[in-house]
Amino acid sequence: MKNLPIGIQSFEKLREGGFLYVDKTQLVYELITSGTVYFLSRPRRFGKSLLLSTMEAVFKGKKQLFEGLYIYDKWDWSQQEPVIRIDWTLINHATPEEMKVSMLGYLKEIAENYQITLTATSAPDCFRELMRKLHEKTGKKVVVLIDEYDKPITSHLFDEDLDFIRRAVHDFYQVMKGSDEHLKFLFLTGVSKFSGLSVFSALNNLQDITMHKQYAAVCGYTQEELESCFTERIEDTAQQLKMTKEELLDAIRYWYDGYSWDGETRVYNPFSTLMFFSEKIFVGHWFRTGTPTFLIEMIRRRNKTDAVLEPLTVDASVFDGYNPPDIGEVPLLFQAGYLTIKQIELHDKQPRYTLGIPNSEVKQAFMTHLLRAYGKYPVEQVDNLRLTMVQQINEGDEAGFADSLEAMVATVPHQLHIPTEAYYHTMMLIWMRLIGFNIQGERPNNRGSADAVWEQSGLTVVAEIKYHDKRKVKALLKDAMKQIHERRYYNRYTGKVLLLGIAFSGKNVGCRMEMRG
Repeated sequence: MKNLPIGIQSFEKLREGGFLYVDKTQLVYELITSGTVYFLSRPRRFGKSLLLSTMEAVFKGKKQLFEGLYIYDKWDWSQQEPVIRIDWTLINHATPEEMKVSMLGYLKEIAENYQITLTATSAPDCFRELMRKLHEKTGKKVVVLIDEYDKPITSHLFDEDLDFIRRAVHDFYQVMKGSDEHLKFLFLTGVSKFSGLSVFSALNNLQDITMHKQYAAVCGYTQEELESCFTERIEDTAQQLKMTKEELLDAIRYWYDGYSWDGETRVYNPFSTLMFFSEKIFVGHWFRTGTPTFLIEMIRRRNKTDAVLEPLTVDASVFDGYNPPDIGEVPLLFQAGYLTIKQIELHDKQPRYTLGIPNSEVKQAFMTHLLRAYGKYPVEQVDNLRLTMVQQINEGDEAGFADSLEAMVATVPHQLHIPTEAYYHTMMLIWMRLIGFNIQGERPNNRGSADAVWEQSGLTVVAEIKYHDKRKVKALLKDAMKQIHERRYYNRYTGKVLLLGIAFSGKNVGCRMEMRG
């Protein structure tokens, strides 16, 4: 079996080291032969850097690296182009001043590799000078590949340096506006599509291929690629985990598949897939590489959990460019990879997009950290409490379930406590999602909407949640069960139905269960 290319973003290193490579060169060939200026948005650790490294190797004419790949006998390898590759993850942008110095040194190092001396004293002027002198020296227009173009912005999205960083980045990208005579090909990658950075306004012929059907699988692994390129790994892993091949593929799909940018083509998270085959453990590999703390805090402060608790439908405006300080939680969640396109439908000839969490990896990890933000419950203790509460629900243990909820509520710091029914409703929905139930909030019938409904193992749970900081728990529970019966929230379900009343009075918690059927 070929070694797994975990953490390898260099195409040259990958090929020379004999690592496993999922051939994306057909899409690379189509890109570089059909256009000149592109932008691609994908989440972190999704293969963007390897894609640019592959393009760099093509333009530099490194034919030997492509033997056996699609592009090998289709590209004119005698055409070697000068390449400027800028990777913003390698540039210090801790402060505006450090970014300017680091960017200047980065460009001068590229120039030295081409034996060019730069005389300009600012990063934008150096960039302009480098493109011009490289064109003059080689007689060929320049290929510019920019990786993580928005990294300085996303790193300062909610701090005081944002305006300074944004202006510096704007000035740098503004250089490309008047450099058409020196540019042969330009490709930018990033996570978010930010307006006001001179990228999308200055480059009139730029193609945003983020949601282009033709390039939906340019990053990530399709089902066909997984089964054909990882055949030996699949067989070996199935044997070690004592699973059939079909059972293993179903499990991998459940955990790591589900990303889509066109509503049809689904791809696996490449980093998580590689890590799974390496460790053979179903956990949140990708999520462990960086918890989206600012995203979770944004959701908690705005109490906008509907974006991750239920699929939601949006129009095309959600995917437009954004001003960094004004970006909403839904587009940020989508661009960062925590939401994906589940379906696209036309309404009055206009597309409507259904967004949802892509897979179990993202759902479990995101819900765990979201609950941590709401309740400050220790993340390392979540799994044990979750298993306990599953058992309590299955056994109809009212007192035990109430104790578990009380343990969770007791961890809510005073400054995070919001004395409203909506707050506790949200916290309960997050928790039930963590338990593993396919929970739905505000599920309606002809008499109203139950606060929450979930189904598992032949059991349907219909829950009503009540909160009041001055009324007694018993009185609130009586109201909850009365409302369930009066509005007959259970009528639409067959089989066993558990009616669940939950009451919060300050930090006192009560629970009442009633089985029907």
